[in-house]
Amino acid sequence: MKATLGWALITAVAPVAWGTNYYVTHEFLPSGNPLYGAAIRALPAGLLLLLLSRKRPRGSWWWKSLVLGTLNMSAFFALVYLSAQLLPTSVASTIMATSPVVMMLLAWALLAERPRVPHVAGAAIGIAGVCLMLLTGTASVAVLGVLASVAAMLMSSLGYVLAKRWSHEVDVLSSTSWQLIAGGAVLVPFAAAVEGPPPALDAPAILGFTYVTVIATAVAFAAWFLGLRHLPAGTVGLLGLLNPVTGVLIGTTIAAEALTVQQLCGIALALLGVLLGQPTAARLATTVRTRADRILERI
Repeated sequence: MKATLGWALITAVAPVAWGTNYYVTHEFLPSGNPLYGAAIRALPAGLLLLLLSRKRPRGSWWWKSLVLGTLNMSAFFALVYLSAQLLPTSVASTIMATSPVVMMLLAWALLAERPRVPHVAGAAIGIAGVCLMLLTGTASVAVLGVLASVAAMLMSSLGYVLAKRWSHEVDVLSSTSWQLIAGGAVLVPFAAAVEGPPPALDAPAILGFTYVTVIATAVAFAAWFLGLRHLPAGTVGLLGLLNPVTGVLIGTTIAAEALTVQQLCGIALALLGVLLGQPTAARLATTVRTRADRILERI
């Protein structure tokens, strides 16, 4: 139980770091260069992890790194930026919050991990909490933005499940570094063709990219893929609900945004969804169900 809790805590580093990324990107990074921004985020992070792992891809990992890097990094980053430009953050975050359900279904199909009742219940409660926390009913919705957000959610969910399926073949640091390098390399030619020369970076932007690269990318993705290796995909997916929760809390503590009663209720539901997805909750549910069956048999 302690080991499982430890892996859950390590995995939680990823969505919390991604949640802080919204504020850092908005406050410190240059706007108007999404492709370069994604490449600057991915490539240095991948090189940093490669420096630690000191391993190059071999055999099938040349094409697997490209597939995973495209699904989890390059195409994902670009689609998330596009959806952020076309949709309110609340709508885009709510769409991304459905990822745990998609990950459960894909893990069932590709990994034979049957969704558990606590996972399904946690996903339903967590998504309801995100909707309560973020949706106000006043946001306009662009169809292209919705499509981009849905595509990003589907691609990353598939990429995470494939990464889990192939995780036994190589260590986490190596596979994460190769994905980031491949994803960044795919972005560079598109960035040059679409956005022209790289943007000039001032001191705040350099500091912002340093944080995004090291913490919100290198450390976060390594923690995420480490969790996928040791925990069920449904559990990891539900931990992703900490992303919007962190974003809201950062907005209230640092950006001095108001925290409403509705948002507090949404945060509580989202955290309940995360807790229900943990293996300890599943074991507790099994114990309760077993004892209930024994009582019914005696009756």
